[in-house]
Amino acid sequence: MKNIGFLSFGHWSDSPHSGARTASDTLLQSIDLAVAAEELGADGAFFRVHHFARQLASPFPLLAAVGAKTERIEIGTGVIDMRYENPMYMAEDAGAADLISGGRLQLGISRGSPEQVIDGWRYFGYRPGEGDTEADMARKHTEVLLEVLRGEGFAQPNPRPMFANPPGLLRLEPHSPGLRDRIWWGAGSNATAVWAAEQGMHLMSSTLKNDEGGAPFHVQQAEQIRAFRKAWADAGWQHEPRVSVSRSIFALTSDLDRAYFGADRGSSDKIGYIDADTKAIFGRSYAAEPDALVDQLAEDEAIAEADTLLLTVPNQLGVDYNTHVLDNILTHVAPALGWR
Repeated sequence: MKNIGFLSFGHWSDSPHSGARTASDTLLQSIDLAVAAEELGADGAFFRVHHFARQLASPFPLLAAVGAKTERIEIGTGVIDMRYENPMYMAEDAGAADLISGGRLQLGISRGSPEQVIDGWRYFGYRPGEGDTEADMARKHTEVLLEVLRGEGFAQPNPRPMFANPPGLLRLEPHSPGLRDRIWWGAGSNATAVWAAEQGMHLMSSTLKNDEGGAPFHVQQAEQIRAFRKAWADAGWQHEPRVSVSRSIFALTSDLDRAYFGADRGSSDKIGYIDADTKAIFGRSYAAEPDALVDQLAEDEAIAEADTLLLTVPNQLGVDYNTHVLDNILTHVAPALGWR
């Protein structure tokens, strides 16, 4: 059995061929797709966060709206770039969204990837400390977030407050119990997956990672997952670790499917650079008739290792088509693989 959800980057474009022309289109369609996914029996609705781009950027209003419109599915991010975040304000927003959803928030965060502008976090008012890198800054923001989500008081109360305070030091409100145990880290390397486990964060592994050894993408990703699980056990955490992987998977069941994604039948891994010094491997897409797709996915070692599969969706093709994409996987593929 696997949790199966979707991951949307939330693109919009004023192209006449786009089904999402504006930010409003994308936000409202994201809510509608989450509702449709729940009705299909999917398990999660996740959203990517990119700043300075025509994509989803401010996740918490969207997550709260999705939480209010759904009843069962997990809602989450994949991922929020912690270089841009005020961890105190983020803890309040995340607590509110989690409470609105009834404790269904699965919050994916990371140190971020190359962005649309140079050092975009500087425009948000953040700079690394003396001797720190931007990655160090992201981790420090994360450590503050994890600490305040524990719900312990840390702030000295005013002796003459406007409203009566509970005794002792004050914590951030609203506090959502259990949210600290539902934080995920988007790891691009084996080392960062191990670090995430040491911090008690679950693992999100996407369709790319640092190329560490030259093996096929799914093999390297499976090795990353195993390193994460070992580090989790060594750290002695009491709650169970979770792992998600993202994939672009399209079951070709109609002429429209074949027109959109038939050319991806022969997709393969690709090697590239995400910055001047980091060689990365990009995982293949899967597109085939259901029987062939089942055979291909059965060979994916990383999917086998993960408990959660996030299907990347082409959100600009509209809610109806993306509902069809999800239904194809849930109906024609997942049962044959024992995921349902």
